[in-house]
Amino acid sequence: MAGAPWLVREERAAEEHPDQALDELKIAKGWTVADIGAGVGYMSWRMAERVGPTGKVYANDIQPQMLELLKKNMLERHISNVIPVLGEPDDPKLPEGQIDLVLLVDVYHEFSQPQKMLRHIRAALKPDGRLVLLEYRAEDPKVPILPLHKMTVDQVKSEIEPEGFRLDKVLETLPRQHIIIFRRKPA
Repeated sequence: MAGAPWLVREERAAEEHPDQALDELKIAKGWTVADIGAGVGYMSWRMAERVGPTGKVYANDIQPQMLELLKKNMLERHISNVIPVLGEPDDPKLPEGQIDLVLLVDVYHEFSQPQKMLRHIRAALKPDGRLVLLEYRAEDPKVPILPLHKMTVDQVKSEIEPEGFRLDKVLETLPRQHIIIFRRKPA
């Protein structure tokens, strides 16, 4: 599984503050959320706890092996509100008009067909739904990540907004990543 050890490395919580990031998003009980590029479920289980038993987390990945590990991890944590979804490189395979929040953690820059993915994400969001990207700060040379895995806020904005989104806000509360929040523009 390419990348699985990196996703669960011991120092990740200290480097990225995943719980703080999710706290900033104010995810409510009963929401339906999506974790695109979920991998082994590192953010999915945290989101599942926040939405509670009446909420749902669609955990999307394009690698079947990652989803197998995700299922195992959810079973071990006794989490039953995470729905694994095998996506395609151009379609996350999410239900239309049902998602309150879509989270992309260090994954948007990996999309091979970003415009098609964004169109499908937009279709999956409820009218007041939010798209949230966590991306390593390209503006900060001290962030110890390869440049191809970093993005500036301007880069993200210029790529996301033409696909039917508007920038809502940018939070700079994490040590290494931007939290970039978009709202779905009305059709």
